[in-house]
Amino acid sequence: MSGLRGLTEIFRRAPAMPETHEPGTATLRARKVSAARGERTVLDSVDFDVVAGQIVALVGPNGAGKSTLLAALAGELDLTGGSVELDGHALTHWTHLDMARRRAVLPQSHTVGFPFSAREVVAMGRAPWARTPRQDHDDAAIATAMAATDVTRFAARPFPALSGGERARVALARVLAQDTATLLLDEPTAALDLGHQEQVLRLARERATAGAAVVVVLHDLGVAAAYADRVAVLEAGRIAADGPPREILTPALLSRVYQHPVDVFDHPVTGAQLVLPVRG
Repeated sequence: MSGLRGLTEIFRRAPAMPETHEPGTATLRARKVSAARGERTVLDSVDFDVVAGQIVALVGPNGAGKSTLLAALAGELDLTGGSVELDGHALTHWTHLDMARRRAVLPQSHTVGFPFSAREVVAMGRAPWARTPRQDHDDAAIATAMAATDVTRFAARPFPALSGGERARVALARVLAQDTATLLLDEPTAALDLGHQEQVLRLARERATAGAAVVVVLHDLGVAAAYADRVAVLEAGRIAADGPPREILTPALLSRVYQHPVDVFDHPVTGAQLVLPVRG
């Protein structure tokens, strides 16, 4: 068993999550969330829901607050205002272990302090399930996640010796092996070649189809249009628009937010929504 189908089967056959969700249920809910980096306000009274069965893409220019919002949702950031709920309870209700069993986080940077092997890094994703019935699935979940992200062949190699793209895929395998109902992915395609970018977004699509809630920070608006159920456009720490890609990704909004002319049109053969900067 390997690849996308094998990964999905591992998740389906594993014991039930501590709390499961019907499609359309909010697994994370941010209300009036504000946050600062030093003296600068980065998020300003943001309302945002993360919904089971959906991929929601966070897009916007550099400094708009995308990664800060993801960190706030993950409980990795002190807020200056507002609140975040995970599975119906304030983040302060949960222990770190509780949260690790409910949401997995892929950060932008992929570093470890010691020369662990690639497989050992992926195995770290299974730590929340130690001493529970789910630990019986550790080996299968690790192997399948590594196969799905195309990193099995360097399982024994030290993580620091891998290329940037290889480290990114190993880090994603760790998140997939963690097997949570909510995934928070910060620029998961940034260091990847075209083929592996598509592979990562297909994996996200598979997890959402299986019932997970997926939040992904993206810079490629065409990728967001192709894979996301919702797109949230951030502008100066606020959500300028949030909804289906075809309603949200418009030339007027994007040209204003990115302060550069943007064209949006359908591919003449496939009908896919394309988003391109106006050049020349």
